[in-house]
Amino acid sequence: MTNSINGDSAASSFTHRRPFPAIVVGSLIVGVLDLAYAIAVYSPLEPIAIPQTIASGVLGLRSYSGGAYTAALGVVLHFVIALGAATVYYLASCKLTFLVSRAVLCGLIYGALVYLFMHIVVLPLSAVPKGDMPFIYKAFEFVEHWFFVGLPIALSVRHYSR
Repeated sequence: MTNSINGDSAASSFTHRRPFPAIVVGSLIVGVLDLAYAIAVYSPLEPIAIPQTIASGVLGLRSYSGGAYTAALGVVLHFVIALGAATVYYLASCKLTFLVSRAVLCGLIYGALVYLFMHIVVLPLSAVPKGDMPFIYKAFEFVEHWFFVGLPIALSVRHYSR
């Protein structure tokens, strides 16, 4: 703690890193916030449809006829993706210490990058039924990723890296 107060090098101020809680806490917060947002915006009257849509990335249209089983698979997949995003940020922060020292700005940028990666790489390669989403939904989801994905991950990594 005295290193950060005395202004020593950035690398020495991150000597008490705790990777497990940084990654797990960040991914749990992201998983809950992002899933709650998706349910509230896209399917508030039929919340099971959101995790089934996530599972459709693996199962295709069969996901929607699987009931609670495919919904549970969707929830698990959603949290695995959140865990992956938090792990990537944490590992990058080990080399790029500004990801910790400038956590708010970097978290917002990281959320945008996660959104782009999901929509440019992951979704086109998945079995999710193809459809066009109105631009307004895309815009709000892009911004949502700043605050509900990137920022919680970055703040969790910062918190557990001091």
